[in-house]
Amino acid sequence: MKAQGLFTLAAILVVSASASASVTMDWVSVGNPGNAADSTGYGAVAYAYKIGKYEVTNAQYGEFLNQKGASNSSGIYNPAMLGITQSGGLGTFSYSVIPTLANHPVAHVSWFDAARFANWLMNGQASGDMETGAYTLNGAMSGVITANVGALVYIPNENEWYKAAYYSAANTNYSLYPNGQNTIGTSNANYGLSFHATSPAGNYSSASAYGTFDQGGNVWEWNDGIGSSAHTWRGGSSMSLQSHLESSFSIPAVPPGNENSAVGFRVAGVDAIPEPSSMLLTMLASGMMLIRRKR
Repeated sequence: MKAQGLFTLAAILVVSASASASVTMDWVSVGNPGNAADSTGYGAVAYAYKIGKYEVTNAQYGEFLNQKGASNSSGIYNPAMLGITQSGGLGTFSYSVIPTLANHPVAHVSWFDAARFANWLMNGQASGDMETGAYTLNGAMSGVITANVGALVYIPNENEWYKAAYYSAANTNYSLYPNGQNTIGTSNANYGLSFHATSPAGNYSSASAYGTFDQGGNVWEWNDGIGSSAHTWRGGSSMSLQSHLESSFSIPAVPPGNENSAVGFRVAGVDAIPEPSSMLLTMLASGMMLIRRKR
């Protein structure tokens, strides 16, 4: 990973403090650091963190597009996106979210789209930069890129995603499905064409042991690779077989530029996500660098 020093991060946080946040993320805390991996070798995480309670929705991504998509630079909008439409011309593009699909997960997003959304969140939204922050992209549209030191909001890596989906701290073991159980049905998750489309975030009441929704079914979700490895899809979609929701199943080494109607994402973050202004003051007073989360 590329290291970021105190003043680089401070500059990012100055932007964060001056920007106006309009997208609110619902987080769940994933504690119990130091848990063991399961038999697949995944799920061990040495630190506490937060992860999105729900997949990123059309409404949330639509706000991102309206702030950063006037020229659709870096291709953050795909005309095939269901639920979001584009109007206007180059340099003046604006975006509308279809009300009935506003709370459905956004799809047709590449890993790069998700990384730019994470950068924008970390940089305070509004005019916040989408090319640097959690990830140093600078126009990149190919290659495997890892999160920077000090990333506050990011795409969960595979261990983080896996732990949130399948681990139970109460039982110190893993379930087969991301509903805290070793059985699942179409009344618990959107898969097997039972709904014939995506469903609203949190539409199914069965949550993981940590309280996340739709980590099984609805849309596949991007995971960061571990270390320098390639990115992965996990969790299955509304079109998936039941076996695709199982902890042992993943689609590895996915090209990060891939955009698919059945693929979306959720975001993760440091355990205590501070207000940007208070983070800046703390950093400048202490003269310390943010501690890198171990990925």
